[in-house]
Amino acid sequence: MERRQIVRIDQEKCDGCGLCVPSCAEGAIQIVDGKAQLLADRFCDGLGACLGECPQGALIIEERQAEPFEGPAPGAGAHHPAPAPKPEAFVCPGSRMQQFSRPQAAPEAGPSALGHWPIKLSLVQPKAPFFKDAALLVAADCAPFAGGDFHSRYLQGRALVCGCPKFDNVEAHAAKLTEILKQNDVQEITIVNMEVPCCFGLVQIVRQALQASGKELPVTICTLGATGQLAQQQKIKGK
Repeated sequence: MERRQIVRIDQEKCDGCGLCVPSCAEGAIQIVDGKAQLLADRFCDGLGACLGECPQGALIIEERQAEPFEGPAPGAGAHHPAPAPKPEAFVCPGSRMQQFSRPQAAPEAGPSALGHWPIKLSLVQPKAPFFKDAALLVAADCAPFAGGDFHSRYLQGRALVCGCPKFDNVEAHAAKLTEILKQNDVQEITIVNMEVPCCFGLVQIVRQALQASGKELPVTICTLGATGQLAQQQKIKGK
């Protein structure tokens, strides 16, 4: 046994829709008796590709004692058109190397739209004055580097918190965001994440915080591709 990140499925929230099954390349999740089940800890790599597929927010990444990861479950890939990659060849989509062609001259820098400090979700105080009546921006750590217009398009006029759902403490972030929502009249939430599986954990953090706080707020999810383009945008009524 070792302490590592691994998926946990909340059986009370799970409605057995099965959307998480094909998103798990390791074949670690199956529907058993009408509920999603983790077949065994050793088949789960803990990367969280399944998180963004659950409409009920039943999947989270937690750190606990678990069997070491051994690779895909027997029959993995049955739900996919292509065979599942071998463990030694598997590369997390979020860390796969890419290189882009860019103009040599960088665009002229505009003024910063940042209106407060700190910005890390782990460091901000829930009762900080900049959260009062705020339009809240919850951003992935990588998003400002990918989006060249991040300040003008997303940050202008918003209070910012940021974090990384892959490397940070997800439960602690959800708890902190819950307190921010409970103690302030936040007006709306904009999420800016990246188009990699683990980054959809940021959406799950917001969903958990809204549910725990009892707040119903308009939520806009802006998902950026690695080159900074807006890959997807959707508006939801979050609770």
